[in-house]
Amino acid sequence: MDTLGLFMLLILLFFQWMPALAAEEITWTYSGLVGQSEWSEYFPDCGGTSQSPVDVMTTQAKYNPSLIPVTPLGYSQHGNQPFTMYNNGHTVVIELPEWMGLGGLPWFFTAIQMHLHWGNDGPSPGGSEHTINGLSADAELHVVHYNSELYPNMSAAMTQKDGLAVLGILIVTGEETNPAFNNILNYLSRIRHADQKAFIPAFDVQSLLPEDLGRYYRYNGSLTTPPCHQSVIWTLFHKRVQISVAQLLKLEKILYSSKAEEPDRMLLQDNYRATQPLNHRVIFTSFSAESGKELSSGEVTAIVIGVMCGCVGLAVIVRFIVKTIRFFKLLQFEAVVVNSSTSSWDVLHNNRPAPMPRTKDSEKEKEEKEDMAMNSTSEAEKKEESLLSPQSVP
Repeated sequence: MDTLGLFMLLILLFFQWMPALAAEEITWTYSGLVGQSEWSEYFPDCGGTSQSPVDVMTTQAKYNPSLIPVTPLGYSQHGNQPFTMYNNGHTVVIELPEWMGLGGLPWFFTAIQMHLHWGNDGPSPGGSEHTINGLSADAELHVVHYNSELYPNMSAAMTQKDGLAVLGILIVTGEETNPAFNNILNYLSRIRHADQKAFIPAFDVQSLLPEDLGRYYRYNGSLTTPPCHQSVIWTLFHKRVQISVAQLLKLEKILYSSKAEEPDRMLLQDNYRATQPLNHRVIFTSFSAESGKELSSGEVTAIVIGVMCGCVGLAVIVRFIVKTIRFFKLLQFEAVVVNSSTSSWDVLHNNRPAPMPRTKDSEKEKEEKEDMAMNSTSEAEKKEESLLSPQSVP
């Protein structure tokens, strides 16, 4: 090979190495000179067509009955060895032991680490990376795994289409404290600045997940931070996890993105990427729309009022039916009483002795009695006359 050919080869190799060297040296941020809108200039995959996070439109998600519940393996078997937690200037990272893994996917995936994304303590909404129907949560937890069946380590797997599997857990705030998240939040003060590292007691990682692992959204996407490799099988759980407002404030106000030796301290806030175009991709869901539908507060109120009105209406109808039945029973009873009275009178009337018919014999006896009476009267008159007549002298 002549000198010119060797020179051209060196130049070609130089330009091939330059992007890799530049990417390693570039300090990216979520806003500023190398913010989200500039990521693709330094990390080409960030401008790809299968980027994450995305907005899940539930009406466009396709139900796939073959999607089975994901199965965390070894999540609760944390052992006695402490976990390593560090601040990388972009988030808080907790390294996970190699015996933790994930089933329910085409391959077995080994756990690597988990980290969080959140917003700020201001009035503006936001904090989670994924959104559902345009609505964001207050924070989001990611549990990262690599395909240990096909690839030897994370570095080899992260550039492959089927190399990574990430669980996405949306976090909202409420009144109650979530004790599971205190296993992380209570130790943030040990890693306040970038590049600081600390050991924390091991804990049950599965306690951070929602109880229902069978309802989720599945799609192919990417890492949500540079280098944005499009190698992630995403599982975004439908059920949200709740922490208290005080717990969220610890995330938003304790950590710094700046190093300890830097004079200007910068709070680590708003470390979430904006949603990316879905493009040609389809988001699948493991549950039907009816079983997974969430109701708004207005819909819940309307349902409660409707149920109450329905109960009142049902009570009125039942009362009307009862009154109607009582009315007809009363009418029937009165009819029975009237019929009974009429029947009794007829019975009494029919039981009266019938008059004896007059016969010829009785008439004859009557005539004989009259004759006897007349004869007796005549005899008495004759006796009276004899007593009143003058007697003769002897």
